Amino acid sequence: MRELVTRTPVALAADPSRVLARLFVPGHELLLDAVSSTTDVLARILALPEDVVCSTLRHVHARYDGRHRDLPGVLLANYERIAHRIPEDANLSDERRSLLGAWFTNEFSVEGAALFNPSAVPHPDQSKLQDGQIRFILSLRAVGEGHLSCVEFRTGVLGPGNELRIEDPGPHIETGRIGPAPYDREVFAAKLIEEGADGESASFLIDGLPSRFDEKELQRALTALARQRVTRQGAAYTDELARRIARRNYEVEFSPRSSIAERVLWPHTPSESRGIEDVRLVRFVEQDGSVIYQATYTAYDGEHVSPKMLETSDFRRFRMLQLAGPAAQNKGMALFPRKVGGRYVALSRWDRENLAIATSYDGRRWEDPSMLHVPSQPWELIKTGNCGSPVETEAGWLVLTHGVGPMREYVIGALLLDLDDPHLVTGVLREPLITPAEDERDGYVPNVVYSCGALLYEDQLLVPYGVSDSSVRFALVDMPLLLDRLIADGPPETMRANTSA
Repeated sequence: MRELVTRTPVALAADPSRVLARLFVPGHELLLDAVSSTTDVLARILALPEDVVCSTLRHVHARYDGRHRDLPGVLLANYERIAHRIPEDANLSDERRSLLGAWFTNEFSVEGAALFNPSAVPHPDQSKLQDGQIRFILSLRAVGEGHLSCVEFRTGVLGPGNELRIEDPGPHIETGRIGPAPYDREVFAAKLIEEGADGESASFLIDGLPSRFDEKELQRALTALARQRVTRQGAAYTDELARRIARRNYEVEFSPRSSIAERVLWPHTPSESRGIEDVRLVRFVEQDGSVIYQATYTAYDGEHVSPKMLETSDFRRFRMLQLAGPAAQNKGMALFPRKVGGRYVALSRWDRENLAIATSYDGRRWEDPSMLHVPSQPWELIKTGNCGSPVETEAGWLVLTHGVGPMREYVIGALLLDLDDPHLVTGVLREPLITPAEDERDGYVPNVVYSCGALLYEDQLLVPYGVSDSSVRFALVDMPLLLDRLIADGPPETMRANTSA
C-alpha cells in the first residue's frame, strides 16, 4: 500500500562553529543600562608595549584565522569604525591597528541556539545532474545568542526516487556589503499614511518625489518640507517617519567567491533589529517567462513584527523591500508563484488567527484580504496559517497549512484552491498531513512541525520542516495520493452547506 508521507533519514542540526566576526563595543553587550567602556579600554590598549602587541596579534591569528575567510580585513575594518576615538597625535603601527580591531571584534554563532523553518525552491543552476534529479536551494532560520534570528541557505539534490542529499555548506560565512535600494513612491506614500503621518505634510512630500527615487531625491523633498514647518504642524513628525521608513529598503551584495551556503542575510535596519524570521521563498515566473526569486519574511524589532519582501535573481544580490496595505500585516505572508487573473496574489494571516488571501496590482501594496480558511478541526482551533507559497498542480493550488491545537501542538495540513479563482477552496484535509513524531517533540519549542515552503518534483512533494524550533527534517509526500485525498475530502463543511442551500 502506498504511503502518503515518507520521512527521510536526512536531518540538519544547528552547527555552533558557523561564526561571524562582528563589531563588539565593550559594555554594549549588556541588555540593560549599557554604558560603553571604550575610552578606558582604548587607554589600556594604547599603553601596551609594542612587543606585547605583536605577540598578542600573533596569538589572535593562530587561534582565529581558520574560522574566517578574511580575518585581517575584518580586524582592520572594525578598527576603522572606532578610529575616531583614537587621539589624533597617536602614531600607531599596523600591528596595533589590527589588534585594536581584534579587541573590538567578537564571534557570533549564527546557529548557536537553533536551525529551523526551511523553505525550498529549484536552484537556478540545474547543470551536471543525473536523470531524475533536481538541485534545490533551502532557506533556513538560524537563531543565535540573545534569540537573534538571521537567514542562511543550503543547497541539495533530490532524486532519483527518494534519494536526498544536502551539500556541505563550507567552513565560512559572510554578511555581504550593504547599499541603498531605490524606493517606490506609491508604496512609500502608503506606509506614511499607515503609520500616522499628517496627510497634508505627506502629500506635499510625495508630490516632490519621482515614481522611483533614491536617498538624494528624498533628502531634497524633505528639505523642501522643512521650509514648510511653520505652516504645516505635522511636518516634523512626517520627516522623522519618512526617514524611518526609508531605512527599511536596502540591498545586499555578496562576494562572487562565496557559495550560496556561505551567505547570511543579517538584520541591518531598526525594524529588523531583533531578527529576520521565516523566509518563504518562491520561484516567481513573470508573464513573459522571466524568473525572479522572491520571498516574504518577518522583520522583528523586539516589540513589533511586519512582513517584508526580498528579491534576487542569483542569490548573490538581494533587495530587501517594504510592503504596504491591509493584508501586509503580522506574520505569515506567502506569495503565489505567478500572477492569477492579471494580478499578484498572496496568502496572508493579517489577523493572527485565520488564513486569508489578498491581491495586488504591483506586488508591493496589498489590498483588503478576504477570508480563505477558518480553523474548524480540533488540531487547528487556536490558529491556522500557511506553510509557504502555494504549489501549482493541474488539480488546483496546493496550500500546506499549519494548525495549532491542544497543548500548543503545531501540525501541517493541506488545502486545495481553484486554479483560476484561488479564493475558492475545493478541498480540505480532515486530518493533519504531518504531526510531530515521538522523536520530534522535544526542542527549543516542543511539539512543533513547521515548514515555510515545499518543492514539487515529478510526483513527489519535498517538504522540509522545522522540528520543535531546533532542527530540520525532510518528508516526501506522494502528490497524486494527496490530491486524491483532498478531492475526496472536498471543500469545508460551511461551503458545502452553502452550495446545498
